Amino acid sequence: MKIIGISLLMMGCLMGFSLGIDILQGFDVSQALYNAVSPFRVMEVAELFVLFFLLFLFLAESAYLFIKERNQSK
Repeated sequence: MKIIGISLLMMGCLMGFSLGIDILQGFDVSQALYNAVSPFRVMEVAELFVLFFLLFLFLAESAYLFIKERNQSK
């Protein structure tokens, strides 16, 4: 669970930093959000498949380790 928490915290901090930089450059909030997600809009099907597959592996491993740790503590 620590790995997921740290990953989400890092993602939030980096997205906030990116949005802050865009807002300081004069973009409004909607344009800053569009700039934050625009790299995902130009990905091809194969790239999206690899992205979701890697995310699935990350979440599956974290869930497996969490369940394994919970069962060992009983």
